[in-house]
Amino acid sequence: MTSERECINRILHYVQNHNREYLIKGIGDDCAVLKKDEENCLLLTTDTLVEGVHFDLAWHPPYLLGRKCASVNLSDIAAMGGQPRTCLLSIGFPESIPSWFDDFMSGLTSVLREHDTLLVGGDTVKSGNDLILSVTVTGEGSRKQICYRSGAKPGDLIWVSGSLGNAAAGLELCRKGFCQPAGISGKWQQLIHAHLDPGPEVDLGIILSSSGFVHAMMDISDGLATDLAHLCQESGVGAEIQKDLLPVSVLLENAAIELNTGVFDWVLRGGEDYQLLFTTKASDEQNLLQLVSDKLGREMFCIGRIVDDQGVFLCSGEDRQEISYQGYDHFSG
Repeated sequence: MTSERECINRILHYVQNHNREYLIKGIGDDCAVLKKDEENCLLLTTDTLVEGVHFDLAWHPPYLLGRKCASVNLSDIAAMGGQPRTCLLSIGFPESIPSWFDDFMSGLTSVLREHDTLLVGGDTVKSGNDLILSVTVTGEGSRKQICYRSGAKPGDLIWVSGSLGNAAAGLELCRKGFCQPAGISGKWQQLIHAHLDPGPEVDLGIILSSSGFVHAMMDISDGLATDLAHLCQESGVGAEIQKDLLPVSVLLENAAIELNTGVFDWVLRGGEDYQLLFTTKASDEQNLLQLVSDKLGREMFCIGRIVDDQGVFLCSGEDRQEISYQGYDHFSG
């Protein structure tokens, strides 16, 4: 097996014909969507973090690890424009329950409280050699307002909700010894924080989904190049993003110089930004910007346009390079 996409396609072979009246959306989006009643729906999402793959306790404080475990799941609910409601936590301990477990739980429940979400159950087991953390979150929303990946249309503008590449840079800085378990400090604090303690865009997701402006939406977890390709595949379209429009912080550029790394490798392929990626009609641009500014005092970043061609293309002047699915993949590395 060479990629996550291949794995998912093989799974789809077994579930594609299992249609039920209560199932609105299954595999292929940030959440599964189930009918609750005529006006509302239920959202289901799950995510697993494995020690040595998604986190390293040598630099990831347990409190912030707990927060991240909750946040990456709540981000999926945010990507659909829903409100998170409940959480299930399952843990595989390689040995006995560690002394830092209370710190971890304090972090996880702090994020749940911030978004009015209840921890209602889960499971604990002994694992092999690695710590395994699996979180399932449920949410709900109006059936008319839930946003899917499949609604993008040619001519739509492509938006992201914040700077890209910060989490990937933060991860590399941690690997290079710029972060210690005692906490986050120093000039790279913002980048390291983006990796250790990402925040789910729940409030923004609800504002966008209820606005009527958004045609398609998801969060950025595997990198812009891969996640935009997923959105385009589900919508049956392509995308052109403009290199000079990608939101890149000065701090990120400085880190790229410090670590001798190409800044756009982080921006396009790094993953774990958990910004929202969405499309709107071009004619809704000013209304969208005004709405988000009025509600949250923030700006959104237009990075390109949906096109008829298949694939995701990075454009810079006359150069047009396909970058589809060049983000993070668990199986291809």
